[in-house]
Amino acid sequence: MVLSMMLVSVLLPPDECKAAVAPCSIRDPLPILHKYFQSGDLVIAGIMSQIYITSSIAFNEPPTTELFDDILPMTQLYQHILALSFAVKEINENPKILPNISLGFHIYNNYFSPWFTYLASMELLSSQERLLPNYKCDAQETPKAVIGGPKPDLCLHMSTILSMYKMPRLIYGSSPVTNDDIQALFTHWIFPDGAQQYEGILQLLLHFRWVWIGVLFHLHEDSGERFVQNVLPIFAQKGICFDFTEGFPKVTTSGEFDEFVEEGSKTMNILVRSTANAVVVHGEIHTIMAMRAIPRLAEMNDVSMQGNTKVWIMTAQMDFTSFPFQRGWDITFLHGALSFAVHSKDLPGFQKFIQMRKPTLEKEDRFLRVFWEEAFNCGFHDSASEKKDDKFCTGEENIESLPGSVFETSMTAHSYSIYNAIYILAHALHTMQSTKLNCRAMAGGARWKLTDQQPWQLHHFLGRVSFNNSAGEEVSFDQNGELVAGFDIINWVTFPNQSFLRVKVGTMDPQAPPEKRLTIHDDCIMWPNWFNQAQPTSLCNENCQAGYRKNKKEGKPFCCYDCLPCPEGKISNKEDMDDCLECPGDQYANNEQDGCLPKDKIFLSYGEPLGISLAAFALFFSCITALVLQIFTKHRDTPIVKANNCNLTYILLLSLLLSFLCALLFIGQPQEVTCLLRQTAFGMIFSVAISCILAKTAIVVLAFMATKPGSRMRKLVGKPLGTPIVFSCSLIQATICSIWLATSPPFPDVDMHSMTEEIILECNEGSTIMFYCVLGFMGLLAIVSFTVAFLASKLPDSFNEAKFITFSMLVFCSVWLSFVPTYLSTKGKYMVAVEIFSILASSFGLLACIFIPKCYVILLRPELNSREQLIRRQF
Repeated sequence: MVLSMMLVSVLLPPDECKAAVAPCSIRDPLPILHKYFQSGDLVIAGIMSQIYITSSIAFNEPPTTELFDDILPMTQLYQHILALSFAVKEINENPKILPNISLGFHIYNNYFSPWFTYLASMELLSSQERLLPNYKCDAQETPKAVIGGPKPDLCLHMSTILSMYKMPRLIYGSSPVTNDDIQALFTHWIFPDGAQQYEGILQLLLHFRWVWIGVLFHLHEDSGERFVQNVLPIFAQKGICFDFTEGFPKVTTSGEFDEFVEEGSKTMNILVRSTANAVVVHGEIHTIMAMRAIPRLAEMNDVSMQGNTKVWIMTAQMDFTSFPFQRGWDITFLHGALSFAVHSKDLPGFQKFIQMRKPTLEKEDRFLRVFWEEAFNCGFHDSASEKKDDKFCTGEENIESLPGSVFETSMTAHSYSIYNAIYILAHALHTMQSTKLNCRAMAGGARWKLTDQQPWQLHHFLGRVSFNNSAGEEVSFDQNGELVAGFDIINWVTFPNQSFLRVKVGTMDPQAPPEKRLTIHDDCIMWPNWFNQAQPTSLCNENCQAGYRKNKKEGKPFCCYDCLPCPEGKISNKEDMDDCLECPGDQYANNEQDGCLPKDKIFLSYGEPLGISLAAFALFFSCITALVLQIFTKHRDTPIVKANNCNLTYILLLSLLLSFLCALLFIGQPQEVTCLLRQTAFGMIFSVAISCILAKTAIVVLAFMATKPGSRMRKLVGKPLGTPIVFSCSLIQATICSIWLATSPPFPDVDMHSMTEEIILECNEGSTIMFYCVLGFMGLLAIVSFTVAFLASKLPDSFNEAKFITFSMLVFCSVWLSFVPTYLSTKGKYMVAVEIFSILASSFGLLACIFIPKCYVILLRPELNSREQLIRRQF
């Protein structure tokens, strides 16, 4: 079945139409590949953007035919046309897609000019012979869709006209900003969501810890301004700082070349002075042409680029292009660069297709001869061509011998997008054809023609296209009309012969979870030679090492800071920490303050010298006390024992014995029982001991007062006064201790903060108030006893021990008065040792001052221990 001709417009970037441009008029300025036009039943015509650069780019007036004399072909972009041609060839040879229909195509060039883009758009809606917008007498060539790219402003310019006719458009460049819903509705992007690319760049910077970067963009393009206004603030929120944000000089007319050099020199000087090693370049397909001018401008200004090598990070919109006069320029500045590219794969048969392109064979390819002359720098033997460098083209030159800077034989990402765009159209047309034919068969209606359908009807099928291309990749659109695809991360490797390789070193998959979207193989990356194959750093200053923290520099971006050592007791275990951290309670900072060490658990144990010493003293003094008690018991009938109330003496000695043994409760790891008994037992025992001393002193005072004539105290002589005093004082202390144990008893506790390197195992007093109440009551008894003993110290020595008690209580009070500040100023096991020492010292002071003199008399001066001696000494 042969269908009548239909025109589907394909907008692509311009490259090789020099031979076809010369004979074109303003009404027909755009070339046609006649081979496909003549043989195709279904013709695909397209506008190609930027295949040619003219010496006059900014048009204030409509260009004239003389303009084409200065057109400069860029051989690199000829591959875009070949990708288009290759896709059409495959479709025409595939009987499963559009059977009985052969595709052809029509290529348009917009010359960087909105004027030409509008002109080409109107040509699509006019007759081929005359430019009469909205009037077509050759309806068989009515276009049904347009493919365009790669610059985003091309979409806006052609959509202004084509959207009125609801003509579907497939764009293989990034999407521009538009508020026109109609324009967006009929546009399908063969370019993934740009936000995913910017997320990938951000993750790439964070992956390599490049937080101090430079940014280059095209200041005079909307996409560059949007990148600076909308994307860079997001980078800053994630910790990226900018050493500079500069725009590329605008490529203008030849008369403004001096201005271009001046602006470019400023940009070059900023790059040279910059300390950032990573530079993000946001541009379009032709941006590298401006980048290649930077090393040349450095040479012109006698500025050395040595040591100022940068790692370029380029967006997917960019590709390698160059002016013919840049052919001999060094491209080593691109070595080690990283660029994003729309995900692509090598297509089987594409390189062979390129190798078969020969000017001697492809007579109808009017681009090929121009490409051949520019690529091989030669001229053909005919009147229309001129010999170049004394070389004539044979037409048999090997295209694979061309360096990559002139032409790449491996398919680029843009060419891959063009290839997929053609297949998307073919599949959509095939689906539309199949659907209509099925409907006609079911209805038994009239004959259906593909050319009778309106452009907007194809849009319905384009959005639902889903297929696997010849490389095995699935091609489909999302709900926003954007291609479902990711980005490849490409490492540029250059060679001295002006060639280069694009090495895939990672991917950015928007379908993956956020933490797994970026995949990059660091070991596969070739870095710029200046870095000796070591991963470059891009920081405002050196990282703060572990043990230091960042301190912001005034007036500088937040990525610039000083490094200050962590304060004592804090650490930083990572680089560039904003603040130092405290170790967990059971750990402490090491000397380098970059890590924590486990604390040792400490308590006053029997296994250490201090604990052994104190325990030995406690047992020794206990033995002495027991010995004194035995002496007094054995000599209980002697006058010196009887004269000082035997019962109180025995109770006092037993209390002192228990006080020495009580000290043992404070040694060893704190347990629940020992913690309950420590302070309460100590308080009760000492209260009994001091109350005994108070009672002994009170009885002596009472006895002497009763001897005075007429004293009323005679009535109390002979009554048991000592026991009530001891009992009442002990009862008061017992009440305090009971309240303490009932409300907030002591318990085993862990103190992780008092000591830097140790964890203290201790007995928490529970209620500090009750603890000091116990000590306070003991202190009150001691003061009263000291006062009474001091008043009775002038009584005859033979009948009382007031002087000894006075001195003993002076020792006792001195010990415990010094105990309080010492106890509060020590920590850990030494705090316990201070209390044990105070118990032993005060107890031994009482023992020594009161009983040692008596033992001396009993054992060594028995002649003094007689009633007669006592009576004689009295008088």
